[in-house]
Amino acid sequence: MANLDQYRTDIENVIKEYSQYKPSYGEIEVQIIFDREHDHYQLANVGWHGYKRIRGCVLHIDIKDGKIWIQHDGTEVGIANELTALGVPKEDIILAYHAASRRKHTGFAVS
Repeated sequence: MANLDQYRTDIENVIKEYSQYKPSYGEIEVQIIFDREHDHYQLANVGWHGYKRIRGCVLHIDIKDGKIWIQHDGTEVGIANELTALGVPKEDIILAYHAASRRKHTGFAVS
């Protein structure tokens, strides 16, 4: 359980850091979405750029069965790399945006 609490804290801290980066165009709101009860964590952008609706997920991370599942990563550095730099073992990180058959080539957990 100690790892899970630390994983939650690490994920939340990294998402909070990314939330400081606001798009330089339009009226865009950066939303932090934390559901600790179900272990879902997201960073999303919503708003308008002129007449165009902007909405999209920047980061989506879940914790399932004691492992961190990165469902979507819209960062340049890669959230998995940032989590490993914080001490999360690679075997506890799953790059869920890769097909299960390709995960064995990522250097991270397969499931």
